[in-house]
Amino acid sequence: MAISAQLVKELREKTGAGIMDSKKALEATNGNIDEAIKWLREKGIAKAAKKADRIAAEGLTGIVQKGDKAVIYELNSETDFVANNQKFLDLVKKIGDALVNSDVKNIEDAMQIKIDGTTLQEVITHAIATIGEKITLRRFAIVEKNNDQSFGIYWHSNKRIASLVLFDGKVQEEHGKQVAMHVVAMNPKFVSRDEVSKEYLAQEKEILTHEAKNDPKNAGKPDNILEKMIEGRLNKQLSEMSLLDQQFVVDPNFKVSDFVKNNGGTVAKVIRYEVGEGIEKSTVDFAAEVMAQVNKK
Repeated sequence: MAISAQLVKELREKTGAGIMDSKKALEATNGNIDEAIKWLREKGIAKAAKKADRIAAEGLTGIVQKGDKAVIYELNSETDFVANNQKFLDLVKKIGDALVNSDVKNIEDAMQIKIDGTTLQEVITHAIATIGEKITLRRFAIVEKNNDQSFGIYWHSNKRIASLVLFDGKVQEEHGKQVAMHVVAMNPKFVSRDEVSKEYLAQEKEILTHEAKNDPKNAGKPDNILEKMIEGRLNKQLSEMSLLDQQFVVDPNFKVSDFVKNNGGTVAKVIRYEVGEGIEKSTVDFAAEVMAQVNKK
């Protein structure tokens, strides 16, 4: 099939691969982007998709706690200029207060929440008319804790990213906030490696195997040595993606699991929202900002 320039551009943006490599990958996979990403990884040309599944949206996140209930949410606008408008900021707060005082389960029900006798849908519609941009409540999650649980809450200074951690056990507020801060900075894919599916592991092992065998440096190495190398790389990958295995950004002398355990808890649930799924900042940028905030204290 003919490979369009737009398709090549999309693959390059997602993987960082060159034009010819991207074109070859798409030709080899009949224009299937996901298969092309896998093809590039197997050839050692791209480590992973960089921009897959991102949402092109501006806006802000929000997070509100009230007693044993907390809500984390994302409100989208069309431009970052409007996202910093005071009327938009007031709307973010109003929506957070409405959600945390409700028990709604989905966006449709949330739109019917009454605020001073007016539905949330009408409040947002009025804001659209006043501000002049489309505004959308994209997602939210309401979490409740019991008397033996505690929250970790962190809302980044730019208000575009927030995390909510639920602990089993009485973790102090400041320590819980530090774990939530780590979640913002390092963006773990899983809470623990136990959550990783067999299918995911098999796929990653297959990719790492092809990558190792295509590497000229490994030419002539026996299969058992290659197997150990692949297992080592897979284990390293899992430790980088799993929250509990990660080195704690606030104190690298600890793994996150050790820090939480030393403070009397275990991680029960983690939710991390970022506007546009990571378009604005890289993980390294957030880690640097978080560490700067830690060092100020």
